[in-house]
Amino acid sequence: METFETLSQAITGLQRRGYIHDFNLHPEWIECLPLNKKLKHDEFHIDEVHRFEGMSSTDDNSVLYAVSSEVEGGLKGLLVDAYGVYAASASAEMLKKLHIDSHTNP
Repeated sequence: METFETLSQAITGLQRRGYIHDFNLHPEWIECLPLNKKLKHDEFHIDEVHRFEGMSSTDDNSVLYAVSSEVEGGLKGLLVDAYGVYAASASAEMLKKLHIDSHTNP
């Protein structure tokens, strides 16, 4: 797995590798608005996790998930979270998915 110095470098690098869609986290699914796709916890995989810590503030901490799915021929995209800020309202299944998969890719 490639390492990156900044969140923007990671996004650019992963986009070059085909992770072109943007996902948003909802309590029961992740969603790609432009494609009008909602993926439940069992419909996607987390291929890589990259964490970034802010230099000046812990409020700048973020985590980037490289997500893939076999739904409709395959989707690859990115999900950005501010170290669990948005995950706080996620369902138990989504929290488990993000937590377990993120620890399998140190």
